[in-house]
Amino acid sequence: MPSSTRLSRWMREPLVHFLLRGAVLFGVYQWRGRDAPDPRRIVITSSRIDAIVADFTRTWQRPPTDQELKAQLDERLREEIAAREATAMGLDRDDAVILRRLRQKFEFLTEDTVDLAPPTDAELQAWLDANPEAFRTEPQVAFRQVYLSPERHGASLEKDAQALRAKLAAARPDKDLDTWGDRLTLPNDVARSSRTEVARLFGDGFADEILKVAPRRWSGPLRSGYGMHLVFVTERDAGHVPALAEVRTQVERELTVDRHRKRLDAVYQKLLESYTVVVEKRSER
Repeated sequence: MPSSTRLSRWMREPLVHFLLRGAVLFGVYQWRGRDAPDPRRIVITSSRIDAIVADFTRTWQRPPTDQELKAQLDERLREEIAAREATAMGLDRDDAVILRRLRQKFEFLTEDTVDLAPPTDAELQAWLDANPEAFRTEPQVAFRQVYLSPERHGASLEKDAQALRAKLAAARPDKDLDTWGDRLTLPNDVARSSRTEVARLFGDGFADEILKVAPRRWSGPLRSGYGMHLVFVTERDAGHVPALAEVRTQVERELTVDRHRKRLDAVYQKLLESYTVVVEKRSER
C-alpha cells in the first residue's frame, strides 16, 4: 500500500484526531507556563454573560434588570465555587451521575472529531440485506368475523360454534352477517389491518392465531377477550422486506449509528491498551 494512502487512512482515525487535539491543548499549557489557569481564580467571560442574558430574555421575553443579572451571575458563581471545592474534596470520584456525564462529554468530543462520509447506495443495500428483519413490514390481514358470547351460550359454546360454522360455510362468502351470531360493538367486516391494529381490537392471542388461518374459508372458533369468533380471512400479507428506496432514511440512520458505535468501540479499545485494569474480588458475605 503506498505510504500516502496509509497516511490518509491513519489521519481519518477518530482516535488520532482526539489525541492531536489533546496534544495541542497540552502544548499550549506547557508554552504558557506560569500563565496556566489559577484554580483559585474564577473568570466569568463576556460570552458567558451574553449567554445568561439571552437565556433570561428567551424565558421572560425581556432582558434582565441589573439586579436580576447580578442574581444570575451570583448563582453561576456559586455553581463554579461548589464544583471546584467538591472536586478538590474528591466528591466527584465514584459518583455515577458525574461519571456518566463526563463519559457523555468525552464521547461527544470524540465523535465530533470523526468525519464519516455519507454511506453509499451499495453500503445501504448491504446493510438492508444483512438486517432484513429490522425493516420487514408488519403482517396484515382482512377478515370477516361472527361473534359468540360465552355468557349467552354457556356450556354449549363450542358445540354452537361448530354448528354455526357449518351454516356459514354453506352460505355465500359475501353474505350479510348482521343477523348471525351475537351482537358485538366490533365490526363484522375488518378491513386490511396490521397485526398491531388487530391485537388492539381483539387481543394478542387472537391476532397471532388469525395470521395462521387458511384464507377464503370459515375457520375457528378463535378466542378473544370477548369470547369466541368464527373468522373468514379475505386477504393476508405475511409482511415483506421493502426496497431500499422505501426505507432509505431508516437504513441510513441505523447504519450511521452502527458506524459511530464501532468507531467509538475502537477508540475505547485503543485507549484501554494504555491502562492497567485491576478487578478486585468481591468480599465474602
